[in-house]
Amino acid sequence: DTLASFCLSESGSGSDAFALKTRATKQGSHFVLNGSKQWISNAAEARLFLIFANAEPEKGYRGITAFMVDKDTPGLEIGKKENKLGIRASSTCEVHFNDMKVPAENIIGEYGKGYKIAIEVLNEGRIGIGAQMVGLAQGAMDATLPYLHQRKQFGQVIADFQGMRYQYAQAMTELEAARLMVYNAARLKDANKDCVQPAAMAKLYSSQVAERVASKCVEWLGGVGFTKDFPAEKFYRDAKIGAIYEGTSNIQLETIAKNIQKKYK
Repeated sequence: DTLASFCLSESGSGSDAFALKTRATKQGSHFVLNGSKQWISNAAEARLFLIFANAEPEKGYRGITAFMVDKDTPGLEIGKKENKLGIRASSTCEVHFNDMKVPAENIIGEYGKGYKIAIEVLNEGRIGIGAQMVGLAQGAMDATLPYLHQRKQFGQVIADFQGMRYQYAQAMTELEAARLMVYNAARLKDANKDCVQPAAMAKLYSSQVAERVASKCVEWLGGVGFTKDFPAEKFYRDAKIGAIYEGTSNIQLETIAKNIQKKYK
């Protein structure tokens, strides 16, 4: 029943996540955290915050440590809620830490190993984003196809026109391919096998498919697709985040390329 937020990104460290500036200073049996996080999902509703801070900046990313912090901890402040294009049902806020005292026992994992936790969460989370994008694309199709089989133009339903038939056949094929890529990555994860490359591929491709399918659904619906009376415009707005969070599309391509090169170096 408790919602938590993952606090990694900052204004100066998005894709370059380990360049984070939030600091954790050791003081006796506590750490004092100072800094700010940005683009934190569900921050307005969360009860717990998993915060990544660098306790030894001179060690670079090896100083990053993960802390679990309760919302009511003195010094923790929820900042501005972003006015977003899509996924508006989920809050996205800044989170600030001002001389926030955190007991050492609140460290998650090992001291200085927070970077490993962040990497593992992001690698696995990409499967979840892939599933989100597949569901979004399926929702757009489910909301659009009935209309195409009811709306008539030039004496026949829109879905019977050859030009339209080929478009939704292509969209459904791409959607099924994305779904199977997500299932494969999830299968590997469940089997405790390496899923880094399959997860990156699934996230990359499913986000591309979601954008294409949602965009096409708006077009297929015509004028009504451009209104809020039909859900297609919401699916279209929500789809864009898939190419941005949990690692941008370029970061996914970089991850995929690195894994390919390992076989030949």
